[in-house]
Amino acid sequence: MKPGRGIDHLVLAVRDLDAAAARYERWGFTLTPRGQHPWGTANRLAQFDGCFLELLEIDRPALIGTPPAGGFAFGARVRDYLVRREGLAMVVFEGHDARADHAEFTASGLTVPAPFDFARKARLPDGSEATIGFSLVFVTTPRAPDATIFTCQQHAPQHFWKPDYQRHANGVVAIAEVVMVADRPADWRSHFAAIQGEDSVRAEGGGLEVVTARGRVVVARPDKVATRFGGPVATGPDGTPCFAGMRLRTTRRDVLEAALAASGTGFRRDGDRLVVPPAQAFGCGIEFVTA
Repeated sequence: MKPGRGIDHLVLAVRDLDAAAARYERWGFTLTPRGQHPWGTANRLAQFDGCFLELLEIDRPALIGTPPAGGFAFGARVRDYLVRREGLAMVVFEGHDARADHAEFTASGLTVPAPFDFARKARLPDGSEATIGFSLVFVTTPRAPDATIFTCQQHAPQHFWKPDYQRHANGVVAIAEVVMVADRPADWRSHFAAIQGEDSVRAEGGGLEVVTARGRVVVARPDKVATRFGGPVATGPDGTPCFAGMRLRTTRRDVLEAALAASGTGFRRDGDRLVVPPAQAFGCGIEFVTA
């Protein structure tokens, strides 16, 4: 099986960034300083080696734009998502050439707006600022408005990836898996094959497994996902699919477990997993497993 585009980052949409960041810090994550986007959203990141988690809120609603005809407005998509729920709103795969991604996805029959380029200031560990830039290619489908996927090409990675931001007291080192909930997982085979390549997708346990160069995506039925994360699983509008949770790898399970307990977070031990249900993690179920 040939692995497809690796997981670059996960967008965790929250209504209160300060509250979410405080909880992640109590769990032992090191977060970057607050960053702002020109379209009204703000974020803080938990970086690992080559991938990251993005906690994201709308902090300036007046700047949220309206999607152009045939286009995509990031802030508007986050706003609409947060009206319904908090959680894992977007899964992002690594992109090395946004224009090539756009051409490839279009040729595969996907609905793909024009690449979106932007830059912002980033605060570095030494307190200085640098400009970082990105080109994004969004894959949209009305079948899953709450399961947005895009690729991300970085233009100044030397200013983005910093070892000081990648050391976490809880020992978390990687995103291992993303879980998508769908009534009929097999219906999403062609969608992921167009993004990741036919060889990357296979049937697995009544669902789908999508193997990437960094981590994997699992598509499973609601009952299986609810059992896995130990709590009710939300869906998109009219029962459409959405991303329900993630699996993270840690090298310090004992420290992580102590941090979860000390923070008052409800979680359970399940074999070699520590499971935090969606209700305890801003709508996104989390599994922690030993790296």
